[in-house]
Amino acid sequence: MFERFSTEAREVVLRARDDAIQLRHRQIGTEHLLLALTENEGITGRILHAAGLSADSVRERIQRLVPSEPGLLTDEDAAALRSVGIDLDAVMARIEQSFGPDALLQPAGGRRGWFSRRRQGTGRFGPRAKKVLELSLRESWRLKDNNIGSGHLLLGLLREGEGLAAKIIREAGADFAVLREQTEQALRRAA
Repeated sequence: MFERFSTEAREVVLRARDDAIQLRHRQIGTEHLLLALTENEGITGRILHAAGLSADSVRERIQRLVPSEPGLLTDEDAAALRSVGIDLDAVMARIEQSFGPDALLQPAGGRRGWFSRRRQGTGRFGPRAKKVLELSLRESWRLKDNNIGSGHLLLGLLREGEGLAAKIIREAGADFAVLREQTEQALRRAA
């Protein structure tokens, strides 16, 4: 399916993954797709900004609604290491560079022993986010477009209507019908 995504839509999906990692969330959710769309400088970003959804406000709402995964070190551990001259940021960056962005997250379900530790990595789509991607494909078909753009992602997000992104949009006071109409008009003009 990703072969049908425009360059802009791929960048949005990759940005959503990066936002999930930065926020230390195990899965990419609808909220991360919304955040990435607000960070987009294209039509979707402009439509969402006009509706009162900025990247900063969406990020703040996500942080309020979804707790971050704990890291391996407590704040006290980090302070102790810094007090003896260890550049913790450099060590953490090197670990993530060598082992991946989720290397410092606690394993899912806690420790399970040496050989039975399970780890769920960051970067996997949650069920609602997968549904949004599927719905964006359907929106593209419905509009008889050849590829999936960021506008189709926004239409898929609006059509899904139940995830955290929908809750954030409602909290901001944005009207789904108006967003849908503006997005469809922008897609028609771009075609």
